Amino acid sequence: MKRILITGGAGFLGSHLCDRFIKEGYHVIAMDNLITGDLRNIEHLFKLENFEFYHHDVSKFIHVPGELDYILHFASPASPIDYLKIPIQTLKVGSLGIHNCLGLARVKKARVLIASTSEVYGDPQVHPQTEEYWGHVNPVGPRGVYDEAKRFQEAMTMAYHTYHGVETRIVRIFNTYGPRMRLNDGRVLPAFIGQALRGEDLTIFGDGSQTRSFCYVDDLVEGIYRLLHSDHAQPVNIGNPNEITIGDFAEEIIKLTGTDQKVIYKDLPKDDPKQRQPDITKAKNILGWEPKVDRSEGLKHTYEYFKAFSKERLFDEAKHREF
Repeated sequence: MKRILITGGAGFLGSHLCDRFIKEGYHVIAMDNLITGDLRNIEHLFKLENFEFYHHDVSKFIHVPGELDYILHFASPASPIDYLKIPIQTLKVGSLGIHNCLGLARVKKARVLIASTSEVYGDPQVHPQTEEYWGHVNPVGPRGVYDEAKRFQEAMTMAYHTYHGVETRIVRIFNTYGPRMRLNDGRVLPAFIGQALRGEDLTIFGDGSQTRSFCYVDDLVEGIYRLLHSDHAQPVNIGNPNEITIGDFAEEIIKLTGTDQKVIYKDLPKDDPKQRQPDITKAKNILGWEPKVDRSEGLKHTYEYFKAFSKERLFDEAKHREF
């Protein structure tokens, strides 16, 4: 049985990756310090013999007994609310954390796949974004703690690949959504749905003309799985190229939720990207991958999850008040 370590395993993406590799017959070791992760995302796996959980910060020395075949480094705050609140930890997990993972991979002779992001492209001057584009990033702006942590992470990974011969893979993840996202994480989709569920007006930052491209989590996981088992060491974009303006997306959410909220506008945050669309030519040619889930279908699944989650939270709060 192949053994895989997934850092950030209790997070949104990490937990879905745990599910996928369990399904594929792997022995999965999830590691998370639970700063942004949630044990509820993986509690259904605790009863399985081929699943382990380590409560640990990957910025500190990592020890995993036994053999390891693969390491997926997905530990990192990923939303502006999180990385602006804990900027030092964000930088550490992208520097010390990746160094520890790569060192472990070298000792164990394991293959490493790191979660990079479309944020390495910053506020892009090239559209759509190809892997050859170097980006337009402000290293000292508020988003720099996340953007530069990911850019350093890529550089460190390639250094270990080049100088130590470690087998490495780099996935550049574009906007992804689905069940297990946090309603309060500050990203546009959960923010819109959360406001709709609370009966609040939907808040657009900027004039609504900026664009995003949303990929459903199942499609993303499939792309990551294929990339891990490929022989391609250079970065690969994984995302859905179906681009939409934030203004149009807000209207989709209002229609989906059946609410009659208005849309209000606030100032665009500093260095917020105006356009975001992946060029997935490499993913198609190298991995035979492209997204399959239509946005209307994915949004329906995600909305149903958030509705159920909100009811559960309200029940828990009411129960707590009784005592």
